[in-house]
Amino acid sequence: MKRPKLTVADRFLWVWLCEAWDDWRKSLVIVKPETVIGWHRQGFRLFWTWKIRGGTPGRPAVPKDVRELIRTMSRENPGWGAPRIHGELLKLGIDVGETSVSKYLVRARKPPSQTWRTFLDNHIQSLVSVDFFTVPTIRFQILYVFLVLAHDRRRIVHFAVTAHPTAEWTAQQLREAFPWDSAPRYLLRDRDRIFGPDFVEQVKAMGIKQVLSAPRSPGNEPTSNE
Repeated sequence: MKRPKLTVADRFLWVWLCEAWDDWRKSLVIVKPETVIGWHRQGFRLFWTWKIRGGTPGRPAVPKDVRELIRTMSRENPGWGAPRIHGELLKLGIDVGETSVSKYLVRARKPPSQTWRTFLDNHIQSLVSVDFFTVPTIRFQILYVFLVLAHDRRRIVHFAVTAHPTAEWTAQQLREAFPWDSAPRYLLRDRDRIFGPDFVEQVKAMGIKQVLSAPRSPGNEPTSNE
């Protein structure tokens, strides 16, 4: 730590203090810098506590008639958000913050969405999962195993092995797994690039609804490059 440099004014101050205060050495206390910083922060808090004493904390209250006007505009114009209503209020000469407008908007009630566990319980009889896993061979090659799993009894419906998986090959495996009218209602898969447009079109043609896993969830690493 560098030694602080004293200016001429500093020297005159200390000389005058020594002359005017004979017992200044008795009041001298050596403290750590952290202690001085703590004193400063405490003093800062006390200062602002004193400054706002007697004042009204928080934002000024929005008048009742303005609140009712915001709710009416929101109810009669469902497509208007807080910025639009805030702008209309400013045109009427009502100066209120956009955050306050957002607070008093009428929000449509949405039915609660079912949890993942509830979805599985409700549709487990008509839900299958598809995925790839890799198998290294003794010659240091990589084989890709396509697996179709039914969730009702955790049974394997279909599997196939290839060294070069493509979207066309994957779509063909789906047709072989569910011939005729045996297709399930839901198909759970990840966001791997192997499930390309051909696979998606095949799923739609079979009347199956896809359920995609969350992005970047464990196990969503790309299998291959098309």
